Amino acid sequence: MKIVLFGSRGQLGWELQRSLAPLGELTALSTDSADWAADFRHPDTLAGTLRGLRPDVIVNAAAYTAVDRAESEAQIAHTVNAQAPGMLAREAAALGATLLHYSSDYVFDGSGDAPRDEDAAVAPINTYGRSKLAGEEAVRSSGCRHLILRTSWVYAARGSNFARTILRLAAQRDTLRVVDDQIGAPTGAELLADLSAHALRSLQREPALAGTYHVAPTGQTSWHAYACRVLDAAAARGRPLRVGPRGIQAIATSDYPTPAARPLNSRLDCARFARAFNLTLPPWQPGVDRVLAELLCD
Repeated sequence: MKIVLFGSRGQLGWELQRSLAPLGELTALSTDSADWAADFRHPDTLAGTLRGLRPDVIVNAAAYTAVDRAESEAQIAHTVNAQAPGMLAREAAALGATLLHYSSDYVFDGSGDAPRDEDAAVAPINTYGRSKLAGEEAVRSSGCRHLILRTSWVYAARGSNFARTILRLAAQRDTLRVVDDQIGAPTGAELLADLSAHALRSLQREPALAGTYHVAPTGQTSWHAYACRVLDAAAARGRPLRVGPRGIQAIATSDYPTPAARPLNSRLDCARFARAFNLTLPPWQPGVDRVLAELLCD
């Protein structure tokens, strides 16, 4: 099986290089790849790459993820998150290839407090969410065999992430304020990559599994509680902090205005994925703790 991975330098793409390697011949591409075009800001160049490599599976881990900046860069966000995936999907259909594409809980409006399943009504409340929804629609309308995995709050030890930011700020500032009314499940890139590889292998054996799924660990937390867990781990390891775990002020989203509106409810019902692929989704805490152990060894 020949696999082409786009976005190989990102948090998820980096882990996918590891998890996809046992499945077949993997070509991992990033924006600066020398031999093949892989810059999603120029979707028309991607067709030549796929026609040249002729993969059996295309994995798209590339995305525009600057949620606030997307409000002033709507066209770039749409190009990267919608037009480029649409191009991949149309080429996948022409090649008879499978496309794995990642989406977000931001396709929903974040109202209520119940986890949303795959059939819930979509209603994004910011530009980023609208661009991700448009990407989903482009993939589905292409007619290619696909997996769309919606997830939430992705993190990894590599690159910038919420935990690293909290550790830095707690060492620099005397006070921290973190929102406590946005609820979701932090999803480790390592876990998401492993689940993706399992799902792709199952799909190759059983094509009827194609479709849209929600994928996240079990349980839920707020950004405030998440931050407290980060500083609990730092304090336990003797990391010098100016703000301790109990010194973080819990605030409402309305007290921390941002250019892009944020969904308050990011809970995803992932039962369909677990059932379809016969997998167990673990709780969110062990993955966060594992990354924290790595970060705190720096």
